[in-house]
Amino acid sequence: MRIGDIARQAGTTPKAIRHYELLGILPAVPRQGSYRRYSERDLMFVRLVRQAQALGFRLAELRGLYPADGEPDWSRVLAALLERRRQVAADIQRLQALDLQLQAVEAETRACLGGGGGECAAAPVRRAA
Repeated sequence: MRIGDIARQAGTTPKAIRHYELLGILPAVPRQGSYRRYSERDLMFVRLVRQAQALGFRLAELRGLYPADGEPDWSRVLAALLERRRQVAADIQRLQALDLQLQAVEAETRACLGGGGGECAAAPVRRAA
């Protein structure tokens, strides 16, 4: 397959694939004349890279997962996935705590709007802990 074919099938651009090669994410592929010739395995890995990006991975985190011998290092892929899940879980906890703070400030603000004679804090917004 030529670079345009693999790009089209993977839902990306030839420029992105060249960038993956430049960064060492995708190993250099053999050339036939002046054209790069990609395999089905290369297509599978480009799709994997695109999926990883959609899941929040940075390109630098993907370097070295697809060595020159053409077989992805699945144990490293799994380790990267587990680490990403740990990061997502930590983000969820942080965001849930932030949501609780927002709910409290919302309740205070609604009390100010209600004008029920109760005391309204002059500045209901609190600093995050």
